[in-house]
Amino acid sequence: MRVEPKVTSIDNYNFSLSGGVTIPQAPPEFKSGFIGIVGRPNVGKSTLMNQLVGQKIAITSPIAQTTRNRLRGILTTPEAQLIFVDTPGIHKPHHQLGEVLVQNAKIAIESVDVVLFVVDGAVACGAGDRYIAELLCRSKTPVIMGLNKIDQQPSDSQYLDNSYAQMAESHEWKVVKFSAKTSVGLPELQELLIEHLEIGPLYYPPDLVTDQPERFIMGELIREQILLLTREEVPHSVAIAIDLVEESPSITRILATINVERDSQKGILIGKGGGMLKAVGSAAREQIQKLIAGKVYLELFVKVQPKWRQSRVSLAELGYRVEE
Repeated sequence: MRVEPKVTSIDNYNFSLSGGVTIPQAPPEFKSGFIGIVGRPNVGKSTLMNQLVGQKIAITSPIAQTTRNRLRGILTTPEAQLIFVDTPGIHKPHHQLGEVLVQNAKIAIESVDVVLFVVDGAVACGAGDRYIAELLCRSKTPVIMGLNKIDQQPSDSQYLDNSYAQMAESHEWKVVKFSAKTSVGLPELQELLIEHLEIGPLYYPPDLVTDQPERFIMGELIREQILLLTREEVPHSVAIAIDLVEESPSITRILATINVERDSQKGILIGKGGGMLKAVGSAAREQIQKLIAGKVYLELFVKVQPKWRQSRVSLAELGYRVEE
């Protein structure tokens, strides 16, 4: 039986003012830096980061706008440390939450060393891609264009590649083709990214794969199952709050609240005889057990919090803020 590796998050280290974790000194000519992964919703940014770091730390789903927080994934090789910043898909916002997400993605562009502009290589360049390209042109951050989903391209895909090549050439961006799903082209992408980094230190311990606390990832794994198992208006109206985590030698007990905006959404999430909530909890528990490499008892509650996506106070309480 295959044993899933434990995701090494910031919780596995005890940082303190009196010393904390000692990060080893980088060898000569070692490179490091922050790489912002940007693009339209649902182009495969989270799947790409999971593949690059070698473990699942970001949730994925076929539903657009899955990522809500800037999530850092860390890949350390003998020659470099790459810190990937997975950003929410850049889109036209329709509510306060959307505005916060897009603003955070724009801030990320200015706060990284390199931008990886991910596009869907299975479809032609569109207005959304051109909008992001305009944003990137206003920044001084170096840009690499990544054509994802080449495994989904038709046999005659030259016209698709050309639609992006024209954009890249006009901005003097290098282009790399890959499939985050199959890993084809990822070694070449990794090599190109390292070429664009400067000589620098180890920012994190070499075995760390994310700087997010386990509570955050637990909440995201619960939300992922809701994205996968429910449809229509429910997925984007959901926010998860981890209320309690109690650890013992034999099991970890987790209580979490699923916040929705309407009673009808609460009904859909609970389902007939509690069936939907049970399915969400069962699937999420399996994922969380892989995260912590141990047994989990997970209890879920559903709470109606009207118009939480429109309220700055509610957004802040649920962890959604414009980042510095």
